[in-house]
Amino acid sequence: MSTSNNARGLPKGVSVYLPRTEPCGVSQGNEERCFVTRGMDKMEIGFHEYDKIYSIPGLYEHLFYEKMRCCSPGTVCGLLVQEIRKTRESVSDLRVLDMGAGNGMVAEELTKFGVNTIIGIDIIEEASMAAQRDRPDVYQDYFVADMTEPPDTLNHALREEQLDCLVTVAALGFGDIPPLAFAEAFNLIATPGWVAFNIKDNFLSDSDASGFASLTRDLVDRGLIRILVSSKYRHRFCLDGRPLYYRAVVAEKCNSISDEWLEQMRAAEACQPA
Repeated sequence: MSTSNNARGLPKGVSVYLPRTEPCGVSQGNEERCFVTRGMDKMEIGFHEYDKIYSIPGLYEHLFYEKMRCCSPGTVCGLLVQEIRKTRESVSDLRVLDMGAGNGMVAEELTKFGVNTIIGIDIIEEASMAAQRDRPDVYQDYFVADMTEPPDTLNHALREEQLDCLVTVAALGFGDIPPLAFAEAFNLIATPGWVAFNIKDNFLSDSDASGFASLTRDLVDRGLIRILVSSKYRHRFCLDGRPLYYRAVVAEKCNSISDEWLEQMRAAEACQPA
């Protein structure tokens, strides 16, 4: 068992209890849970209940970066910058769409590398509020929207930004950002452009049912992306102490997804059970 009182970044009066589990006893997702005491209130919070996590300043960082030792923002952004520096392009000229932006940890990493223009987007209002609270200076703009059905006004606003890089970290494969949402965002990026993301290894395997394995293969096979880096690494640890491995991917965008293919994806998404 692990208990932390007033850990770095947590407000005074907030304590977090992390139950130890037996190996393989709990899988990644909402099965992983913590218990938070805030004054007289006691809450049980699943690791994917981001609305609740973001409502408490410092809790996201405490759980995933201090306790679970997540290193994904630095890993994915570092690999992206490494590839850009091999070209004549300037990192500072990137115009990034940070998808699944959360409270701005990825954007903060990008600014450390010199990126000046970052637009955030997330599906929950609590993420936007947390970013404004925790990192008010890293985004030029931040939108709250469901990218499986982006309104025309949002598409217009994002196209006006002339974005040339899509980054999404720790948000793919668990229903947070489905393949259709990723595809819609992908088409907002200029050609040629950059794409950087991470995803749990099994979501790129032959047994994947989420749709990301087939989407990634099709993007490559149709010549829409050229993968430059595909690197397996330790994303974080689980509650039972096991390392959790992800794959970081950096690619060049060579072309957009056709309207016909997008329509097929929309039709498939509409058939998914609610």
